[in-house]
Amino acid sequence: MKLAVAATAPFGADVLERLAQQHEISALLTRPDAPRGRGRKTGAPPAKEAAERLGIPTLQPARPEPRLELGADTVVVAAYGLLIPESVLDERLWLNVHPSLLPRWRGAAPVERAIMAGDAETGVTIHRTIKELDAGPVAAQRAFPIGEHDDAGAVYEKAARVAVELLDGVLPQPEFSPQGEDGLTYAEKITAADRELDWDAPPDELLNRIRALSPHIGARGQLHGRPVTIWKARVAGGRLEPIEVQPDGKRRMTYDEFVRGLR
Repeated sequence: MKLAVAATAPFGADVLERLAQQHEISALLTRPDAPRGRGRKTGAPPAKEAAERLGIPTLQPARPEPRLELGADTVVVAAYGLLIPESVLDERLWLNVHPSLLPRWRGAAPVERAIMAGDAETGVTIHRTIKELDAGPVAAQRAFPIGEHDDAGAVYEKAARVAVELLDGVLPQPEFSPQGEDGLTYAEKITAADRELDWDAPPDELLNRIRALSPHIGARGQLHGRPVTIWKARVAGGRLEPIEVQPDGKRRMTYDEFVRGLR
């Protein structure tokens, strides 16, 4: 089947690559290149990098406008990150891939918020894209467990795999049901404050925050008086034990390496 894809973030790039194994992708719609990383050098979005590897044409408007030359009647949206105006939505079918069990965790950071909240499961919802945020009628939905040791990267990978499996059943002839509002929650964008660890919080809550922000953002805290990003940890003996950390301005390292460097 010929499809276009609208994606920007790593999750969208993963969905794009998986779809390209089974379908003809006519074009990628993604956000413009932007400053990235510590040096803030201008770089391509992860989805564009994937499209270039696959030889897929890329469109990067600052704002989607009518009469986009996407070459397909159906667009799969996965972590695109820009509002699509109604005038553009009316031109073709836009199917959004959202990594949560909507209406729980509508919004920008559904996987991160689910892990922070200690949810035992999440899932993927395929719904029609409408003007209201993640509120469109549902074509398919499937739950899966969040493993005890899963970080956000692991959950996003599971979600991408489930998304493509669901799309296989939806794309030939989509049928939609109203989404409903029972259990509605919003997954607000991750802020700098969300990254800060409060050492007075329960150990399990601290661990959930670290898992939710790894491997892409990182939780922040002070260890032995030094500011660090904590990428991996565990709870043992009723307290949080760091496993992998990154002191400011240095590489990632094990916690034992970090402690030895303090001597």
